[in-house]
Amino acid sequence: MAFTLTNKNVVFVAGLGGIGLDTSKELVKRDLKNLVILDRIENPAAIAELKAINPKVTVTFYPYDVTVPIAETTKLLKTIFAQLKTIDVLINGAGILDDHQIERTIAVNYTGLVNTTTAILDFWDKRKGGPGGIICNIGSVTGFNAIYQVPVYSGTKAAVVNFTSSLAKLAPITGVTAYTVNPGITRTTLVHKFNSWLDVEPQVAEKLLAHPTQPSLACAQNFVKAIELNQNGAIWKL
Repeated sequence: MAFTLTNKNVVFVAGLGGIGLDTSKELVKRDLKNLVILDRIENPAAIAELKAINPKVTVTFYPYDVTVPIAETTKLLKTIFAQLKTIDVLINGAGILDDHQIERTIAVNYTGLVNTTTAILDFWDKRKGGPGGIICNIGSVTGFNAIYQVPVYSGTKAAVVNFTSSLAKLAPITGVTAYTVNPGITRTTLVHKFNSWLDVEPQVAEKLLAHPTQPSLACAQNFVKAIELNQNGAIWKL
């Protein structure tokens, strides 16, 4: 079902990263009512740039680390809901690529996404009188075509795809629809230098970038198209 972003409230976790920031720029062009960015590191210059692109959109920043306990996430969301009254779309975009950091990779890429999703269901779940909502989870093409030298990262992205597909099937119960956007190799700082699992391939970044790549702007433009197409259960490959 097609979806207009005009006058909507969007919460974007990790909306200041490489793909995230370009996607945020595309989102504000759609005349949102509010764009709320939750990110670990504040970037006042980027926030100012987003506000300048479309002054009609209210852009707000809250510091947020997806690895915090669910109770902290719920507390933050309560503050945001009190401010906005409604949230239409949640985008879960936090991610790291470093198979040396096994626990953190799983915590950021998968556990944090699950916890943020679980927390917002407190406010959205129609069984609790909530209005429902839309969840857009950022996966990766590695979720179904692994970069085998980084099996931890690839495994987390496969988990995101499966978790989100389950959310989509639960929509008749919860009122919350969901889909994934799965970028291919995108030229961001994430892929310029990273570690393989057990150092099985010291040149993994160089070998990855030898494949066809896309600029983050192209990825961001398709990302927003996917949000506007709004197909529950879709697995978009960007």
